[in-house]
Amino acid sequence: MTQSDPDLVLPQADCRLCRFRHKTLLMGRCMLGDTCVLVESGRQIDRFFRVNSQYAIDYLQDPFWERRAIAARYAPEKSLQALIDDEDEVVRRVVAYRLPVHQLQTWIHDPDREVRMTVASRIELEFLEQMATDSDYIVRLSVARRLPIGRLFRLIKDDDLQVRKCVAQRLPEVSLGLMIHDVSADVRRIVAERLPPEGAVALLNDADWLVRYTAAQRAAPEHLPGLLADPEADIRELVQQRLNLSPLQDSDYD
Repeated sequence: MTQSDPDLVLPQADCRLCRFRHKTLLMGRCMLGDTCVLVESGRQIDRFFRVNSQYAIDYLQDPFWERRAIAARYAPEKSLQALIDDEDEVVRRVVAYRLPVHQLQTWIHDPDREVRMTVASRIELEFLEQMATDSDYIVRLSVARRLPIGRLFRLIKDDDLQVRKCVAQRLPEVSLGLMIHDVSADVRRIVAERLPPEGAVALLNDADWLVRYTAAQRAAPEHLPGLLADPEADIRELVQQRLNLSPLQDSDYD
């Protein structure tokens, strides 16, 4: 890489146009090509507000979206009300992260999914369930992770596998039977791992061998003889061990 490489050319502003040239520049609180609020460089703008946060409030209505977004990180919380309806989603994401949680209802239906993800991760639980039908699975996953376990039922049939896996991991044990017929073996395996012994019996004949294996680990021994003829050797071996049978007795059940 040579000195002429464009990657080494740092954007620079004209300090003569800056109203801070007699303040921050002379005080060493800004630096040409490194710490500057005028240049369109996110890194330089962020460094400027990091050491001069008192000026962030002056840039909340700046025409440059990135300058507004960075200023919103450092401006006083009460000043962020002016950015609630900002046209840029990055700005709204910053504001959604910083506003008090009781004000987040504004963005429950925001068009930007990352704004909604931020809201779902912070909003008060009494309003979180309103986001359970969000069109984006990542948002619904955030909801599934935070909803009180007694309110998870509406996500049991969610279209997305990751959401249902999260539900299966958090659902109360007494309600796990509602997911034993899930279309995904991954979900049924989680259910099998969490079911009590009497409930695991329902999955001993599952189509997926790992589900059957997991259920066989959980179910009481008296329910296992039927698996001595299972097509999977690992399951037959597990059952033999749990029934205290020698491998030679395996043929008696073929």
